[in-house]
Amino acid sequence: MKADSAKWLWDARVAAERIERFTAGSSFDDYLGNEMLRAAVERQFEIIGEALGRLRQADATTASRVPDLDRIVAFRNVLVHGYATVDDRLVWGVVEGKLADLLDALRSLLDATPG
Repeated sequence: MKADSAKWLWDARVAAERIERFTAGSSFDDYLGNEMLRAAVERQFEIIGEALGRLRQADATTASRVPDLDRIVAFRNVLVHGYATVDDRLVWGVVEGKLADLLDALRSLLDATPG
């Protein structure tokens, strides 16, 4: 693993853990009703996508071990560039359906990192 790879994996993991913490005990209706929560979750997804995009550019071997990496980076681009048309149901679906698997993968990669 290249030197900066662990940093980008760490940043992505921390952001994913924040989303997990921010949304714990919340429903989709709670999410819709709380603009600060929506903004916080979207920001953390942006960080995940940015960190993993940098990982992909610098260390393709490690990046290839992150499931759905291309989709994650594309999701970040939608959030950043399509900010006016973000689908809250899609964001919440990623929180409920994909976040845990991503966190497992990031933790596994970081646990395998020496040092």
